[in-house]
Amino acid sequence: MILLTINRKRLNLHLQELAEIGKIGETGVCRLAHSKEDRQGVDKVKEWMEEAGLTTKIDGFGNLIGRLEGKDNTKPILILGSHIDSQPYGGRFDGTAGALGAIEVVHTMMDNGIIPERTIEVICFSDEEGSRFNKGIFGVRALAGMLEEGELERKDKAGVTRREALKEFGVDTDLTQSPVYKKGDIAAFLELHIEQGPVLEGKDKPVGIVSGISGPIWLTVALEGFAGHAGSVPMKMRQDALVGASEIIRKFDELVKEEGTDTTVGTVGSMQVFPNSRNIIAEKVEFTIDLRDIDLEARTKLEQKLYQLIEETASTYHLKYDIKEDTRSEPRYCADWIKKVMKEEDEKLGFDSPTLMSGPFHDALIMSYISDYGMIFVRCEKGISHNPLEFAEMDDIEKGVQLLYATSIRICQEQTVDHLVPDKVGYSINDKN
Repeated sequence: MILLTINRKRLNLHLQELAEIGKIGETGVCRLAHSKEDRQGVDKVKEWMEEAGLTTKIDGFGNLIGRLEGKDNTKPILILGSHIDSQPYGGRFDGTAGALGAIEVVHTMMDNGIIPERTIEVICFSDEEGSRFNKGIFGVRALAGMLEEGELERKDKAGVTRREALKEFGVDTDLTQSPVYKKGDIAAFLELHIEQGPVLEGKDKPVGIVSGISGPIWLTVALEGFAGHAGSVPMKMRQDALVGASEIIRKFDELVKEEGTDTTVGTVGSMQVFPNSRNIIAEKVEFTIDLRDIDLEARTKLEQKLYQLIEETASTYHLKYDIKEDTRSEPRYCADWIKKVMKEEDEKLGFDSPTLMSGPFHDALIMSYISDYGMIFVRCEKGISHNPLEFAEMDDIEKGVQLLYATSIRICQEQTVDHLVPDKVGYSINDKN
């Protein structure tokens, strides 16, 4: 009889200790990708991986990888993991619950004397968040061979390139080392994550089984007008880039609310203004757009209307404009066979977990192009995330990791997993800089 009891005390202690690295305020965290705080976190988690019996390494892309050899190293491997980098104004559970939960799965297996049939790897993926270099899921894209030209030359707001940041982090990055995995190497990828939404709380359920991930589009819009003195240029003669940007942002918000589906979301989360002076008319404005939906057709219709909106607004205010596509993905659905295993194990545990979709994207989104994948969500209070107020009860995290453990045991001990993964289609990472 395989024991299904993870070490709750150990997992809780790891969550608390990691939250002290990069701590802001009482409950917030700032561990930006490739920063010294990120490295401190990676070093600490590396220790916990080794205590769990994993052989560890930090690769040239900043990924922390732990490996437990199975009885048959010819079998496709099982990968578990998430990330430990954070937003600049982040919480304690985003990514970390899944990364540390994955380590706990392996540690519990070792505690119970279980040697898996197939090899297990636990990965803390580098720069999932994307907040520092305005493009995330970096480490997992490197592993999957989906990096873009000029990837290492992207700069943060202080002018530091990703290449420089990675060197300071402690690795020498060589893009020719990507990809690391190819189709057929991986039996399955499993990721546990806090929900970052209110569905589970509304259903009064601690855990959910994910059906799929919405497809995101990330755009950067640049508008250019003409700078002038705020006190002397008549209103009708102005080419004010900030006014144009404001109108686009307002109308984009209205467009999504009025014409989107129940699963459509649109966000403008970052803006830079030049010359950024109170008494100079804004000459240049650059802002980001995040548009996503599980319904690809609905997203496409809104995207077309967004482009028309930008063009019309730029014309009205006599502005030049440029639209750069940073990320595009189709919705990616979890593998039916993995959901089936999860539901069977969930029934044994008595959780009665509902199935729900993911609006946010995760490392699993990229893994879906080289492996079948499954995800487990854990309830978080009021759906708050990317905020120091982010909170998940330990009881709920424990249940989620129990389900991750049970699912992992099933997949590890099965003699064959012969599920094919579709070719890499539907994702682009274009950078025109």
